[in-house]
Amino acid sequence: MKLLIVDCCISQRGKDSRTRQLLRAFQEAFCRTHPEAEVETVSPQTLLALRPFDPAALDERDALASVQAWDAPVFALARQFRAADAVAVAAPFWDLSFPAALRTYIEYISANGLTYHYEADGCHGDCRAQRLVYLTSGGDVEREDSLGVLYWRQLCAMFGIERFDYVFAGGLDLDPAGAPVLLESACALARTLGEEN
Repeated sequence: MKLLIVDCCISQRGKDSRTRQLLRAFQEAFCRTHPEAEVETVSPQTLLALRPFDPAALDERDALASVQAWDAPVFALARQFRAADAVAVAAPFWDLSFPAALRTYIEYISANGLTYHYEADGCHGDCRAQRLVYLTSGGDVEREDSLGVLYWRQLCAMFGIERFDYVFAGGLDLDPAGAPVLLESACALARTLGEEN
């Protein structure tokens, strides 16, 4: 079993990142429950180094896709994502969604013909993962229509990932004294999700 971690815990808090605490709780529980799991991580440094696609880069990628040259470096992240059995994405709640670096990553893994394809009846996913967990934290409370959650839920449908779960540790800046309790409650949920098959 292969767990892919997409670590977009970009924070001035560094190792004290609240989103990273959620990720750590999930990963430790997952690895305890699945001791055979191989863990691969896309680091914040990798995400921040990605360049958004410009027209020339899109033309080049499309040309490679047209001849199914899926071993090209531009498809490396998509190949990795497609091969994972489970995925955990961790990113802070920024500006009603998540950091731009994660949006750029999504552009790289969204490869028509590799991670999904089209048929007459619409889009069909080609990824192996059975589940994806989205972990996020923010100073404000969770909204029912949180864009990050909605976006990853819809991406799962596009990629053919049947199960989507998320943990939103919200309201952490509204009452700083109560933040540790809120965060621990969210970490407990992350651990529970990590223990599930």
